[in-house]
Amino acid sequence: MSNDACTEVFVGLDWAVRTHAVCLIDAAGAVLDRFEVTHDRDGLAELMRRLARYGQRLRIAIERPSGLIVDALVDAGHQVFPIHPNAVKASRPRYRSHGAKSDASDAYLLADLLRTDGHRWRALAPQSDDIRALRALVRSRDDLVAARVAAANQLTSTLQAFWPGAAVIFADVATMISLAFLRRYPSPRSAKRLTEAQLQRFCKTQHYSGRRSAADLLARLRAAATGHVGAHTEQAMAEVVRAQVAVLVPIVTQIAELSHRIEQFMHSLPDGLLMMSFPRAGQVCAAQILAELGDVRERFPSVEQLAAEAGAVPVTYQSGKTRSVAFRWACNHRLRKAITCLADNSRHANQWAKGLYQAARDRGCDHTHAIRILARAWLRVIWRAWTDRKPYDPALHGSALALASRQGG
Repeated sequence: MSNDACTEVFVGLDWAVRTHAVCLIDAAGAVLDRFEVTHDRDGLAELMRRLARYGQRLRIAIERPSGLIVDALVDAGHQVFPIHPNAVKASRPRYRSHGAKSDASDAYLLADLLRTDGHRWRALAPQSDDIRALRALVRSRDDLVAARVAAANQLTSTLQAFWPGAAVIFADVATMISLAFLRRYPSPRSAKRLTEAQLQRFCKTQHYSGRRSAADLLARLRAAATGHVGAHTEQAMAEVVRAQVAVLVPIVTQIAELSHRIEQFMHSLPDGLLMMSFPRAGQVCAAQILAELGDVRERFPSVEQLAAEAGAVPVTYQSGKTRSVAFRWACNHRLRKAITCLADNSRHANQWAKGLYQAARDRGCDHTHAIRILARAWLRVIWRAWTDRKPYDPALHGSALALASRQGG
């Protein structure tokens, strides 16, 4: 097929872990080609060869906005349109009433949705290599944090079953000093003769920076409830604790190393410095926002689109006299988490943010709702700074200045 006709070809790609189903149709919806490719080097090469028969810049619909195959298609010059799985699911009854699903039929559905409703979606614009690298670092760190939380919860549950004191002696069981303590004292019997002087030397060796003295820490250890298990069970549980500590230590270490790498990377990026300029944005939180926001300004031509992407605005359902407002579930959950983290932190350092949060609480909103309201307000400021490529400047923040003027600041 000639390149002149490539604009009349629509491609649907049903992504899977091992095999991808592909369907190409023409402007009338007739199938031009169907095939499957494996998710490996040869399969991707075959995909590019088959697509090249129909043109060098095809429009391709897929249910995911990122990943290896998406990057490969964008790098090859194709226009990739991510379609949310909810939209695909809602469209299936248009094509079949029996409710059955197959990869091949979903590939056709995606292609036909692009043919009939393509004006509703925006093609992906390739992000810079810097953003791709930052996103890889940030998302890997987020995944490790989730693994740390799960492993720490498991360790805490184990300790609560036979030695609760060890779970509360330090503020967090997943810190290096707590893990070092459990490695040395994995059971009540091993810490039975622990003295204040010994604990003080241990804390000094571990560079403990907490405010509690060795006497206070020892008192917390002794004041906790006592487990009632036999000697053999206690010995077995001690081995379990050592095993769980051995799992947690490298996770905590790698999180710290990735955090350091992210902080260094953020200082080398113009948009990184921009994002870190917001109150209490920090470095990791700012990196989480930037990794999802990206550096393609055309992706969010309005703040409303950004707010919807971040899940900072509710969804309104209205039919006749019935109207309801519901929480927005379909959004970029990583971006929402990062934006709400910034909002929560900012209210402790910014009077404008503190005032908005408190006003929402005074209206009866709970904490999470008030934080979402504040996040929505911050998104307007973030979008403007990001669009203009200028760091946050309190002297140009009109709402904050008006609040300071009313308060006589």
